Amino acid sequence: MGKKDNRIDQYILNASPFARPILMHFRELVHYACADVEETMKWSFPHFDYKGEMMCSMASFKQHCAIGFWKASLMKDAKKMKDGNQEAMGHFGRITSMDDLPPDKKIIANIREAMQLNDKGIKLAPRKKTETKDLVIPPLFIAALNKNKKARQVFENFSPSHKKEYAEWIGEAKTEATRNKRIETALEWISEGKQRHWKYARK
Repeated sequence: MGKKDNRIDQYILNASPFARPILMHFRELVHYACADVEETMKWSFPHFDYKGEMMCSMASFKQHCAIGFWKASLMKDAKKMKDGNQEAMGHFGRITSMDDLPPDKKIIANIREAMQLNDKGIKLAPRKKTETKDLVIPPLFIAALNKNKKARQVFENFSPSHKKEYAEWIGEAKTEATRNKRIETALEWISEGKQRHWKYARK
């Protein structure tokens, strides 16, 4: 029997009206395909774990939703999923309505393939910690940066350590209000070329 998390119920309720049916439908498909799934919240959006490992996730933004698979690079549709990732943080591109979702049969097949990878204990190839792409940046922060051309350009030129400081600061926010405030402040500081701890930097 799958394990549900009340925080995801609240996440769906707080989502935009267009997003609620999308999130509810994907959630139902995950539980249908994976009887032992465990829900949780990571990086402020819903994740679905299986056998102690991340399997897939979903997120809602102002104008679209995104669905992602943790081990997408190891799945049969890896190339298609990578192409979808160019349009949004997820692997099915930007989802703005139920019509944008792949057929249920396809989604269920993806979920079960992701389950098999966890069943077999197959891991993602380890990456060098020094690589910038290993940074875990909260999706909402990415979305905000994409809307602020100046801040995004400055952020992209930051060192990995400076990027990490902002990402962790925003990711550690305990409430949505705090997270939104930190994102707003971060965009302001980044646009001015300031690192996270600029107040304490040597002049």
